[in-house]
Amino acid sequence: MDKQKSIDAQLVGGSRGTGFTASQIHYLTHQILKLTFHLESHSEDYPSQRGLRKLLGKRRRLLIYLSDENTALYTKVVKNLGIRGLKGR
Repeated sequence: MDKQKSIDAQLVGGSRGTGFTASQIHYLTHQILKLTFHLESHSEDYPSQRGLRKLLGKRRRLLIYLSDENTALYTKVVKNLGIRGLKGR
């Protein structure tokens, strides 16, 4: 839980819960990176590929929500995590 609090402090400069959208996006991004690294050496691990697609979809939905609710925080999160923004947003 302490790790999650430090993530929130980095993203928004304050203490928020784990339900905060930006912290969920941050956590999902790190899970995606771990799975991507795993799939580089285990390319035929199809259940992990499915899990990766599910995580990517969840992160995309959260990014859409965040871009609609708080555009400034959305741009900050995308910039800090080094991920591409959504098309057309």
